[in-house]
Amino acid sequence: MPPTYDLMLLLDPAAPDERRTKVLDDVDAAISTGGGEIVDKRDWGDRTMAYEIRKRPEAEYHLVQLSGPPALLENLHRSLSIADDVMRHRIIRVRAGTPPPPESPPPLPPKPEQRDVRERPPVAAAEEPAAEEDFVAPDVPAVAEEDFAAPEEPVAAEPPTVAEEPPPAAEEQDPASEPAES
Repeated sequence: MPPTYDLMLLLDPAAPDERRTKVLDDVDAAISTGGGEIVDKRDWGDRTMAYEIRKRPEAEYHLVQLSGPPALLENLHRSLSIADDVMRHRIIRVRAGTPPPPESPPPLPPKPEQRDVRERPPVAAAEEPAAEEDFVAPDVPAVAEEDFAAPEEPVAAEPPTVAEEPPPAAEEQDPASEPAES
C-alpha cells in the first residue's frame, strides 16, 4: 500500500467562491486520474495566519489526506504552485502510527489587545496639562558648593630622589680604524 500524505491548502478568501471550489475540484480530479486515492478531507474554514501573505491576514484552510505514487505528488505540487487562488500549499508524508487529524482545526491563541502606537489616548477635560506658572518643582535636597570642590591632593612625606647617573662608559674604538699588525 502506498504511503499516506497530508496536503494542506491555504486558499485566498478574497477569491470568488467558484474559483476556490474549482481549485478543490481540480485537486480531487488530479488525485483520481493520477492513480491516487483520497483518504480524508477536512474544511477548516477561514483562519488567521501567523503572518500576512499577499497582504492578507487570513486564509481558507483545507486538509486533504491522500495516497498515491510520486508522480501524482509532483503533478499536484506543480499545478498548485501556479494556481492564482492558492496562497500556500504543503505536501507532507504521514508517518505510520500518526493519529488521525482533528475534526475541527486547532484552537487559535487569544489575540492581545492591540493599540496603534501612533494614536494618543484621549485627554479628559479634567486632566488638561498644567500651565507653566502652576508648575512646582519637586523637593530636592540642597547641595553645598563644597560638595563640588576638587579633592585635595595627598602630600608626599619625602620628596622624590633623583637617581644617580651611571659613570660614562669607556669609549670603544672602531675595529676598522685600528692599525693592522704585521
